[in-house]
Amino acid sequence: MHISTPRLQLREFVTDDWSYILSYHSDARYVRFYPQSDCSEAEAREFVQMFVDQQTELPRRKFQLAIALSHGKRVIGNCGIRRNSHHDWDADIGYEIAPQFWGRGYATEAALAMVDFGFRELGLRRISSWCIADNIASSRVLEKVGLRQEGHLRDNEYFKGRWWGTLLYGLLRDEWRGIEGS
Repeated sequence: MHISTPRLQLREFVTDDWSYILSYHSDARYVRFYPQSDCSEAEAREFVQMFVDQQTELPRRKFQLAIALSHGKRVIGNCGIRRNSHHDWDADIGYEIAPQFWGRGYATEAALAMVDFGFRELGLRRISSWCIADNIASSRVLEKVGLRQEGHLRDNEYFKGRWWGTLLYGLLRDEWRGIEGS
């Protein structure tokens, strides 16, 4: 599977992508809103292998793609959509971008492509996501993509010695049509 956007290539992971993942999963800026504080080579390899293994599932329910700039091969992040395990009409999206590429709209561009794939190709009725409430950049991405905040869970995650709240987001196919004008 491959999706092209004006500036990005979203492609299937290959096992050699682990070194790109290790580089940004080890960055303190990246792990700020995650329970882990660092990443080992073995963990990066396992992370990528999980996505490679998902490519062979039948029927395929998870589509996690590596993000590369259109003019290069270096992986700068990933973006995915995962069908709900109980029904086929609902899925959630997630994304991550290496910190040195933050602030350039790449997460929004990739997430828009994945939402479009979910509604057009997978025939989804609803797409949801969540983020740590303090992660303002991630909540902005979700809102730019068209997801609406549906809830705020207060102090429901505990890591790094403190409690964190999460924001819940959702988008219905009919709302997406309104956004894209089709």
